Amino acid sequence: MLNQVYATKKAMTQAFSEGKRIPLTVLTVVPHVVIAHKTVEKDGYSAVILSVRPKKIKEVLSHDVLESKTEINLSEILIPGSTVSVMASSKGKGTSGVMKRWGMHGGPRTHGQSDRQRAPGSIGRGTTPGRVLPGKHMAGRMGNTNTSVKNLKIHSFDPATGILEITGCISGGRGALALITITKKYGY
Repeated sequence: MLNQVYATKKAMTQAFSEGKRIPLTVLTVVPHVVIAHKTVEKDGYSAVILSVRPKKIKEVLSHDVLESKTEINLSEILIPGSTVSVMASSKGKGTSGVMKRWGMHGGPRTHGQSDRQRAPGSIGRGTTPGRVLPGKHMAGRMGNTNTSVKNLKIHSFDPATGILEITGCISGGRGALALITITKKYGY
């Protein structure tokens, strides 16, 4: 049985349970239709190729052999109370400085430091090694990377409308495509 589903982020909302506020991410799940298969003999691994959106084809690992042009029953996969891991592309922030990107504090604003407020400071040592070491936190492109959030729970799923509510926040803006992996089914 499949344990991965693709959904589109719609909005953020909240719910109240036993006097506590629960943040919710609202997603839209469209019907998943099997298009083709990948087998261990031919491709080296087993997977199912799904049609997720119009002109959007995605691959999901699966050991089940499913017939082509069959629609996946999402209500069997997305059970409220199940623990999930969600992977999505984060919002792109463009080129950012070290204060915004890495949380550096900047230099002093007194004692003649007229242009060092948002600078990174020293970026390397002197003669030895005489270069900037790899992995140094510097300014550059921020965001627009695949991020994964683990241990979220499915709050509710309506198969008629395809509305899925997951507790907590996931990466990306509205319309971002997210891969939801069921890590632990409710009741198992």
